[in-house]
Amino acid sequence: MELKVLVDNNTIIDRYYLAEPAVSYLICDGDTKILFDVGYSDIFIKNARKMDESLMDINYVVISHGHNDHTGGLVPLVKFYSEAKAENLNYINPTVIAHPEAFSYKEYSGDEIGSILDSKKIGRYFGTTLASEPLWITDNLVFLGEIERGNDFENIEPIGQCEKLYSMVDDHVYDDSALVYKSFQGLVIITGCSHAGICNIIEYAKKVCNDDRILDVIGGFHLIEPSEVQAEGTLNYFNEQNIKNIHPCHCTSLEYKIKLSKSTNIMDVGVGLSMSYQ
Repeated sequence: MELKVLVDNNTIIDRYYLAEPAVSYLICDGDTKILFDVGYSDIFIKNARKMDESLMDINYVVISHGHNDHTGGLVPLVKFYSEAKAENLNYINPTVIAHPEAFSYKEYSGDEIGSILDSKKIGRYFGTTLASEPLWITDNLVFLGEIERGNDFENIEPIGQCEKLYSMVDDHVYDDSALVYKSFQGLVIITGCSHAGICNIIEYAKKVCNDDRILDVIGGFHLIEPSEVQAEGTLNYFNEQNIKNIHPCHCTSLEYKIKLSKSTNIMDVGVGLSMSYQ
């Protein structure tokens, strides 16, 4: 599997890519090509062009969860394919994979923070697979669906509210999910923001893949200003694990990267980063 960072808060030095506080990764596993999240704007398209990467042959668009810094790029992606169609260019119309609640209306302090396109609109432009159970995309790459939440220190407070059954309820972001790649050396876990809890995600990945070896974890860890309970529980968890590398980014503060580095090898992340796993 190959993974390239199309969008992150940071960029690799001496390369003139664009950055924003968002996430988008281009993932290739054999002949299968996947966009994992699409950032907040159209810069994932611009950065892909600078990397000489075509988005005309994407098989799947996987959405980690429904917040606008992960789904905002769906609108320019629709335009991207609409223009390709108008110009008679050959392209694959990708299938969108997400949790069934990913495109529900979401707000925080009265401001809309969810996807501009709801599931009905998305279905007009793309094929859709909305899955709450694990979904194997390739023989070695799985979308986890709804994450089991087994610990008592993560996802305690809601992130605003979401619409459910035509009423607004506290949003514990049950649509938050992740991808996992089964490599020969262990699991590679790819997250968006880890609202479900990075420790919960790791444990569920082990269960779904029947493998306790963690080779790498890349993505947002939802550790900007965590509560004391979450911070202590998360750091204790990582101290007890034998994880080879982690690539915390996006919604992970420098403070917690430093604290996590005491138990695990921390690697830097930025737009333009390219990694491969066997």
